[in-house]
Amino acid sequence: MTTGSCLCGSIRFEITGALPDIQVCHCGACRKAQGAPFATNLPVTEANFRFTSGQETLRAYESSPGKERLFCGQCGSPMFSRTAAIPGVVRVRAGTLDAPVAARPAVHNFVGSKADWWEITDALPQHLERKPG
Repeated sequence: MTTGSCLCGSIRFEITGALPDIQVCHCGACRKAQGAPFATNLPVTEANFRFTSGQETLRAYESSPGKERLFCGQCGSPMFSRTAAIPGVVRVRAGTLDAPVAARPAVHNFVGSKADWWEITDALPQHLERKPG
C-alpha cells in the first residue's frame, strides 16, 4: 500500500499493489501544468486507487479534448490526470506520494518538445513523443 496527499493534506489517497514505473513527460502541457521542466507520472488502474479523504475538494480542468487534469481546489496541488483514450487509468503525480516510494523513473516521453533549458543527463530511454505501446 502506498499513500499520498496534496500540499495542504485535505486530499488523501491510497494505491494498492505494486507501483508501476514512473514516466517522465516533457510535453509543453505537462510543463505548464506542473510549473516545472517535466511531470512525473505513474499510470495506476482506478481499481487500485482510492481516496481516503478530500475527494470533494478536487477540481478538474480539461486541458485538451478528453483529457482532464485534477488538482486540489484549496492548495492547487496537481494530483493526477485521466484521459478518455485510456479508460480506467489515472496518471498519479509522483510528487504527491508519501515516502518511501518503491517506483523509479523508467522513461522520458515527448523529449521532442522538452524545455530547451533542461538537460536530460540519465541513461533512461527517450522518446520524441509517447513510448510505443
